[in-house]
Order: sequence, then structure tokens, then C-alpha cells
Amino acid sequence: MSGHSKWANIKHRKGKQDAQRGKVFTKLIREITVSAREGGGDEANNPRLRAAILAAKAENMPSTNMERAIKKGTGELEGGAAFESAIYEGYGPGGVALLVEALTDNRNRTVSEVRHLFNKYNGNMAESGAVSWVFEPKGLVVVPKKEVTEEDLMMVALEAGAEDMSEEDMAFEVYAPLPQLEAVRKAIEEAGIEIERSERTLVPQNSISVEGKTAQQLLTLIDMLEDNDDVQRVYANFEIDEAELAILTA
Repeated sequence: MSGHSKWANIKHRKGKQDAQRGKVFTKLIREITVSAREGGGDEANNPRLRAAILAAKAENMPSTNMERAIKKGTGELEGGAAFESAIYEGYGPGGVALLVEALTDNRNRTVSEVRHLFNKYNGNMAESGAVSWVFEPKGLVVVPKKEVTEEDLMMVALEAGAEDMSEEDMAFEVYAPLPQLEAVRKAIEEAGIEIERSERTLVPQNSISVEGKTAQQLLTLIDMLEDNDDVQRVYANFEIDEAELAILTA
């Protein structure tokens, strides 16, 4: 899990400084719109919408953009495309399991583009259910290290229902069962601790070590999948040596 987790954090932080990350807004607006459509426009009663809004705020999205997306989702404004969720499964270089979550208004286009990327970058798509069993849904709260000590954060998080915590280079990752995610997030915030992001995630139950050319090909495939407009998230069960990962992401 740590290889994928560390890669996700590197991508997240690099993305904030990337002038070409306009696509991030597009993806977040889709997520906010669909979340509001499926669970209502009140973030207090819609954890998925709350997580999407937190992610949008972390990317400095203007509040007017978020409000417009919510209203399109609830039907108060016209113009919201009929996006629907889609999940694609497959294997990357080295036999790494990949699960791709998308929001699309054209399933035929999206599956064609995702299949093309798998084929182009030494992977292959698989039937539904082939790799989804590898991943377990969890809630994730990421807290910058500068905000709190590990002991203090652990005490607050565990009392609120968290079940695990890991340490990365610049942040702590708090994992909780999905039903407890909102309670854990709220408890951390009420303790005066800044949160970098809060979200639903998928945690792999086993991992595959990759290195060298295979590792480079895998990260390129994940990169290209995440760059697709319809793809919201990519999950994988790989492990890469930290020194090598630092070189590959420099």
C-alpha cells in the first residue's frame, strides 16, 4: 500500500504547483455535481459531497464554481451533463492490479480510451470483478505533519473511530471504516488540527513489488490514465523502493 499511497501524495502536491492542472477543476466539478445529484446539496448530510468540497477548497476552487456545480446536481440550474459512474479493472506492468473510477457522459468513448491506454502502456483490461476484490473501501484523512504530533493525532482519531494510521514524508494518513469517516474528520477539525484532504479511498489488501523499467512503465500508465478527462481516480497495489520512487518522480 505504501508505494501507491506515497505516489498519490506526490501527485497531489505536485499538482497544486502545476500550471496545466486545469483538468483538476473539471474532475472536481463533475464529482461535486454527481455527489449533489445522488445525495442532495446539503454537505452536512452528504459525506461524499463534503469530501468533494474539501478537495475543491484544497485546490483553491472559487466558491461560486462549487455552488454552481451543486445547483446543477440538484437541478436548480440547467446545463449539468448526465454523468454516470463507471469502473474499469485491469493489470499494469508487472501484474499490478489497477482499478479505474470514472465519471462519464459517454461510456463507449471512455471505455475505448481507457482500453487504448492499457494496451499502449503494457497493461491489459480485465473483466469486472477480476481485481476489485483486492481493494477494500476505507475513509482517509490526510493531516500535514506540521500541524500535530503523531501521538496527539492518534489519540483524537482512534477515539472518533479510526482504525489505523500511517506516516508519510510530509503528512499522516488516518484510515477509518467508511461509516466513521465523517466522525473522524469532524473530530480532527474540532481539535483544531488542519486537514489537507478527506476522502473515500480503496486500500489494497496485498501488494506487488516493482522496480526498474517495470516501475517506470507502471507509473507512466497510471499517469496517463489519471490525465484522462473522464477518469477520477486510479487505485493500484504496487510497492516501489522509496529511493527508486524518489528518482522516478523527481
